[in-house]
Amino acid sequence: MLTSNDARVHVIRVTPEEAGLRLDRFLTAVLTGTSRTQVQRLVTEGRVRVDGRLADSSQTVKPGQVVSVDRPEPADSHVDAEDLPLEVLYQDASLAVINKPAGMVVHPAAGHAQGTLVNALLYHLDGLSGIGGERRPGIVHRLDRGTSGLMVVAKTDAAHDALARQFREREVEKEYNALVWGVLAAGRRIDQPIGRDPVHRKKMSARARRSREAVTRIVQAEPIGRALTFARLAIHTGRTHQIRVHLSAIGHPIVGDALYGGVRRRVPGDLRAVTRLTRPFLHATRLVFHHPADGSRLAFECPLPADLTAVLTEVRQTVR
Repeated sequence: MLTSNDARVHVIRVTPEEAGLRLDRFLTAVLTGTSRTQVQRLVTEGRVRVDGRLADSSQTVKPGQVVSVDRPEPADSHVDAEDLPLEVLYQDASLAVINKPAGMVVHPAAGHAQGTLVNALLYHLDGLSGIGGERRPGIVHRLDRGTSGLMVVAKTDAAHDALARQFREREVEKEYNALVWGVLAAGRRIDQPIGRDPVHRKKMSARARRSREAVTRIVQAEPIGRALTFARLAIHTGRTHQIRVHLSAIGHPIVGDALYGGVRRRVPGDLRAVTRLTRPFLHATRLVFHHPADGSRLAFECPLPADLTAVLTEVRQTVR
């Protein structure tokens, strides 16, 4: 459980499933918007304690231990605000819900100093949480660069902590639409741990030695002939590339996903529309959470963008 005693000090109790992780890896996972390097710096500066004692980055955490982190006030952002197209679906004093376009990286990193979601948020919103630091202000969760759809952004530190806790404790409902290869059945549950691929470092894998629990459920499935299925999926965990990895692992990669086997050289004529895809056919279509200020339930739906709608419409018509 993640709580805050004040704007800076965060207290985390280690759960049984997190036991055995190195302290720096554990904190990187639970402190949204904080890199492993930043965590290690906090430890070196004496800002991290485990059960009241100064910690070491390499120590392993145990169930029930209480880890406290004193994070300094964030520095002023040096990331430029940019007038980039961004659809803000909802906004109040605590948070904003946006529709991230495909092709947009969430936060600045090597090779992506500009044109990111953070650059756009700094321009369009009147305030962002500082917890993520200068490069990730307000960022509570992420979508892959090629994935479009719903994201919630924190505008205060209190909202950031409350939303991060909901994500960590799996209280947030997240559903996606995907077009996949093959016939996929509704009701199927994919329960396969995910970790970093030991050979291809840009990929995740369901066969990695060091992996974490990941669960995906097929909510709805619409077969399109014998070659495709338009599916709605719910994720109960939020691992990197989770849906893409899980669908690939069961032999149904997402159409257009070159990294996980979803791009095919030979495509039948009636499916030719899928060759126009320049990214995976994956869209975050539904997001439900509780407002961090008053606890009210907020639910958002976001329809498929034009590029995915055009492909889906054409394959439905030609196949049927």
